[in-house]
Amino acid sequence: MPVDNGGVVVVGGGMAGWAVVEALRALDQHLPIKLISACAADRYHKPELSVAISRGRNSRQLVKQSAADAAQALNVQLLAHTFVINIDSAAKTIHTTRGDFGWDKLVLAAGATPTLPETLPPSLCWRVNQLGSFDKLFAVLAQKPQHVAVVGAGMIGTELAEDMARAGHRVTLIDRTPHPLGGLLPPQAGTKLQAALAAQGVTYLGQTHVENLSRLADGSYQLQLQDGRGNPTVLQADQVVAATGLAIDSRLPERAGVLFHPQHGIVVDEHSLQTSQPDIYALGDCVGINGQSCRFIAPLRRQAETIAAEITGTEHSGYEHTDPVVRLKTRSVGVEVLGRPQPGAAWQVEADNADALVLYQPQSGGQNARVTLTLRG
Repeated sequence: MPVDNGGVVVVGGGMAGWAVVEALRALDQHLPIKLISACAADRYHKPELSVAISRGRNSRQLVKQSAADAAQALNVQLLAHTFVINIDSAAKTIHTTRGDFGWDKLVLAAGATPTLPETLPPSLCWRVNQLGSFDKLFAVLAQKPQHVAVVGAGMIGTELAEDMARAGHRVTLIDRTPHPLGGLLPPQAGTKLQAALAAQGVTYLGQTHVENLSRLADGSYQLQLQDGRGNPTVLQADQVVAATGLAIDSRLPERAGVLFHPQHGIVVDEHSLQTSQPDIYALGDCVGINGQSCRFIAPLRRQAETIAAEITGTEHSGYEHTDPVVRLKTRSVGVEVLGRPQPGAAWQVEADNADALVLYQPQSGGQNARVTLTLRG
C-alpha cells in the first residue's frame, strides 16, 4: 500500500525537475509535491560543468542552492538519494527504495546518462555529467598538470578539452569526425574551430576511434587507436574523459507503460507534453518531440510551465517546440548554431573575414540553418 496519496510526484532532481516544481508553485501554493532524486538534488547550472576546471570552481562553488533549502522554500517533500524501482500507472503508485507513494499526476524529469562504447570501460574513464563525478575529476586534476585524453568531440567534449587546456593540462581530443563538432559544423567552420583549439594547446585526432583502453602499472592509461585508414597508434595519458554521447534509460518508462523511442526517449504530445499514459508528463533530456531528441536547456522553462498549467487546469496556449540557438562555451572562439543542419547538404558563405565566419544552409519549408564563428583570439 502507498505510504500516502495525492498530489504531484516529480522524478528527477536536476534542472528540469526543479523547473517543474517552481512552475507548479507559481500557480498553486498548496498543491502537495514530492521530488524524488537519485542524487542529492542540489541546484546548479549543469552546463557550467564543462567550463569550471579552468576557473577553479569545484562543486561547492557551483551549487546555487542546496536541495534542502530549495525544498523548504518551495514547500516540497524532498526524497534525495532515492531510487525509483517501478511505476504502476494503473494503480498510480511509484515504488522506491524509501517506500511506495501514490500520485494524482506524475512528472518524469529523469534526464539522460552518459553512454560508453564497449571499448571504454566505465572503471577506466571519467564521465562529467553530474556534480559527484565532476568533483572527483576536479580534485585529481588539481594535483598537477597532466595529459588528458578526451574521447568525443561533440559540444561537451570540445568545451572540456579547451577548459582543461586553459587550466594548464595537455589535452588530446579524439573523435571519428574530421573536425570537432562534426555533427553540427560544416568543414570550413570545423577547421577554424580546430585551429582555435590548437592555439590553446589542444591536439585533435580526427577520423580516429579507440580500439582498446587499459591501465598501465604506473597508473596511467594506454589507448589503442585506429585512424580512418586503418592505421593503429598508441596514446598514453594520465586521465581519460569520455564525452561519447547520452542515452536514456528505458526501464522506468517501459515499466510505466509509456511510449518510448530507443533513440529519442519518452514520446510526449507536442503541445501538452503528456506521455501516452494519462496523468504522466515528461520533459527535458529524457523526451522526444516530433521524432527529435530535446537535449537543450533553453526550452526547459517553457516545458515546465506547460506541464504546470496542464496539471493545475490553468488555461494555456500549449507548448510550441522551436529549435534553440546552440552556443558553444569555448572562450577561444564563439560558435553559434541556429536551426538543424542537414548532413551532406550544401553550405553557402555569408561572411568570411578576420573576425567572423558566417555560413548558412538553405532549407525548404523552414528557417535556414546558420553557423556563426566569432574569432576571439
